[in-house]
Amino acid sequence: MTSTLTPVSSSATTGSGSRATGPGRALGAALLGFFVITLDALIVSVALPTIGDDLGGGMTGLQWVVDGYTLVLAALLLSAGSISDRIGARQAFGAGLALFLVASAACGFAPTLPVLGVARLVQGAGAAVMMPATLALIGEAYPDAARRTRAIAIWAVGGSVGSAAGPLLGGALSAISWRWIFFINLPVGAIALLMLTRVARSPRRPLPFDWTGQISAVLAMGGLTYAVIEGGEHGFIEPLVLTALVVAVLSFMVFVAAQARGSHPMLPLTFFTTRSVSLSLLAGFALNIGFYGLTFLLSLYFQQLRGLSALDTGIAFLPMTLQTAVVAFLSARVVQRFGAKAVMTAGQWIMAAGLLILFALPATAATWLVAVLMMPVAFGGALAVPAMTGLMLDSVPQQQAGLAGGALNTFRQFGGALAVAVFGALLANQAGFLHGLHLSLLIGVVLLTVTATATGLLLKPATART
Repeated sequence: MTSTLTPVSSSATTGSGSRATGPGRALGAALLGFFVITLDALIVSVALPTIGDDLGGGMTGLQWVVDGYTLVLAALLLSAGSISDRIGARQAFGAGLALFLVASAACGFAPTLPVLGVARLVQGAGAAVMMPATLALIGEAYPDAARRTRAIAIWAVGGSVGSAAGPLLGGALSAISWRWIFFINLPVGAIALLMLTRVARSPRRPLPFDWTGQISAVLAMGGLTYAVIEGGEHGFIEPLVLTALVVAVLSFMVFVAAQARGSHPMLPLTFFTTRSVSLSLLAGFALNIGFYGLTFLLSLYFQQLRGLSALDTGIAFLPMTLQTAVVAFLSARVVQRFGAKAVMTAGQWIMAAGLLILFALPATAATWLVAVLMMPVAFGGALAVPAMTGLMLDSVPQQQAGLAGGALNTFRQFGGALAVAVFGALLANQAGFLHGLHLSLLIGVVLLTVTATATGLLLKPATART
C-alpha cells in the first residue's frame, strides 16, 4: 500500500477554514477513494467473457481491458506522490477522482472494445493520482500519531472490502449488464467528492518532477506489456512486437541512467542496495502475479470451460476473497509474534502451495472444490503483504517512506499487469485452454518458490531502520 504520510504543518489545517469540518470527512473520502481503486482492479475480471460476447475483440482485447488500468496505475504511482505534494493532497485527490469518474462513465458507455481499453487507461491514470493522496489526506487530518494509526486502519478497510467485493459484485452486475461494473463507481465517487468539499485545501510544496524517469518508465512497462500481449496472438517476430520490445529495453536503460544520475530520482537505486527492500519489491511482484493471475485465469475457466454464469463465478470467488480482509487484519498480530521475515516467507510458501494444488487438480474436480482450494492463494497473499509493507517502510529513512511506498505499489501493480499479459498469451498460444492454464499456474509456483526461498535465506530476522 502506498504511503506518502508526512508530518503535518500548521498550514495544512488552514486555507479554507470556513469550509473545513472534522477529520471524518477527509477519512471518509479517502476510504471511498481507496475502495473504488481496489474494486476496479478486480471487478472487471469476472465480466470479461460477457464483455467479449458483447463487444468482440478476442483474448488480446480483453487483456487490455484489465491491463490498461493496472499498467497505467503501476507506471504513474512512481511519481504520483510528488504530484500530490506539488499541488496539495486535497486538490490532487479531487482531480484524480474526477478523472476516474469521467473515465468510468466512458467505460460504461464504450461502444467498442478499443474505446473501452482507452477509457481504462485514463481510469488508471486517475487512480494513480488518487492513491497517494488518500494517505496524505489522512496525514493532514490526523496530526496525532495514535489517531492517525487508527484512521489508517479504517482506511485499509476500504481496500479490503474492494478486494472482497470485486469478483462477486462484478458477477452480480454483469447479470444485468457488464456496463454497470463501471457505472457503480459514479455514486460512490459522487459521495466522496461531496465529502471533499468540506475538507480544507491542502498546502502545496514546490518539488522537482522527474520527467525523464516517468516517461521512460511508462514506455518500458508499456512496451513490454504490449509485446507480450500482442506477441501471444500474432507471434513474437512481428515487426510491431519486436519494435515494442526494443522500445522497452531502451526505455529501461534510460530509466536506470536517469535514476542513477538524476538529482531527484523517483526510484533511487540506493533502495536496491538494502537487502530487505529488494526482497520486499520482488516478493510484492511475485505475490501479485499469483493473486491477480489466478483471478484472471479462473474467471475465464469457470465461465468458458465449466459453463458458469458471471454471477455464479463471482460466488465461486467469494470464499477466496472474503477471508482476505480477516487475514490482513490479523496479520499485524502475527507479525508482532513471529516477526516480518517469518510471516512474509510463510505467506509466499502458502500461496505457492495453493497454486500447486490447483495445478494438480483434475479437470473434472467439482466447482465447489476448486473454490475452496483457491483459498490458500488469497490466505498467503493476505498474510504476507502487511508484513512485506511494514518491512519495506522500516528499511528506509522516514523522509523516503513515500518513495518506498510508491516503489512497492508499482512493483505489485506491474506484477499483476504482467501476469494478465503472460498468462493470456499462454492461453492464446497453447493447444488447449487447460494446457495454458496449467503452464500459467506452474510459472506462478516457480516464481513464488524462488522469492520465498530468497526471503528465507537472505533476509535477516530483524531489520533496523536505516
